[in-house]
Amino acid sequence: MTALKKYQRLESPGLWRDTPEAQRREVVVAFREATLVLSDPRTELPLSHWSLPAVERLNPGNLPALYSPAPDSDETLEVDDPDMIAALETIRGVVKRRSPRPGRLRGTLLGGGTLAILAVGAFFLPDTLVRHTASVLPSATRAQIAEAAVADLSRLTGAPCSTPLGNRALGILSERLFGGAGVTLLVLRDGLPQAAALPGNVILLGLPMIEAAQTPEVPAGFAIAETFRAQGEDPLLPLLRQAGFTATVRLLTSGTLPEGALAGMGEGFLAAPRPALPEEPLLDRFEAAAVSSAPYGFALDQTGETTLGLIEADPYRGGTPRELLNAEDWAALKAICG
Repeated sequence: MTALKKYQRLESPGLWRDTPEAQRREVVVAFREATLVLSDPRTELPLSHWSLPAVERLNPGNLPALYSPAPDSDETLEVDDPDMIAALETIRGVVKRRSPRPGRLRGTLLGGGTLAILAVGAFFLPDTLVRHTASVLPSATRAQIAEAAVADLSRLTGAPCSTPLGNRALGILSERLFGGAGVTLLVLRDGLPQAAALPGNVILLGLPMIEAAQTPEVPAGFAIAETFRAQGEDPLLPLLRQAGFTATVRLLTSGTLPEGALAGMGEGFLAAPRPALPEEPLLDRFEAAAVSSAPYGFALDQTGETTLGLIEADPYRGGTPRELLNAEDWAALKAICG
């Protein structure tokens, strides 16, 4: 990583062809720590993402340099900027040094080359590729990943609870708390004591927390807290780490995770610690949503000793000023799992 610091955020012009028959197209080539991003110079929209460890040079020693993202790819990229060429050749040199020596059996060569690429990929992956991928995914893709995560969680928690009146209550609560932000609230029967967030503005609420609550301020408080947590740490990141390097590269280049990439994520997700959130900005969220924070504080700690700030600094100590759910909708929400 130290040897590549001088190339961080390097950009240059290039000529990109997505198929052999297509005309060359001017692009901006952006060198990142784990990917090569090709963007339209006018709109700045990404046109293609290449995994740096897999980039191949098709015309060694000739200029302009001609690259491909993989041996079987139709895409090509012409580059004549010396700094960009040096950066790409550095990556290729890292891969080459980890490749097997000549004279081995064909199977050993192929297997060793694959391991070398994966080793370099693992070297660059630590959060750089994961965070970049998360930052460029559209909301529709995030929603699809959330669906896949819920499907795996359902092995352990059962399918999200659903009744017509209960779903109506969840919709009313989401609209009351978040307006038109499109936050989806789901209730899980087992395995989730309190709440958690998924990408795509999905908040999971645990049935044990709802059943123990005396008022809707409690699930409302957990929903507020989890949306705040998700804004500080993207809930997509642990899912991509679970999916791994190959699946993340596939997602970055094709827009879809391989089938089964999130298989088995449920155990780690449910067991993951959810540290306490900073109280002052969290209280600001309660104030903005017009929700009393004290019920949430007592739900976290019945004694109130560890959540004293949420209780004593409650922005609405006289109670939530605007109704969250009426009695009928609150009863429907508590009964959503039957």
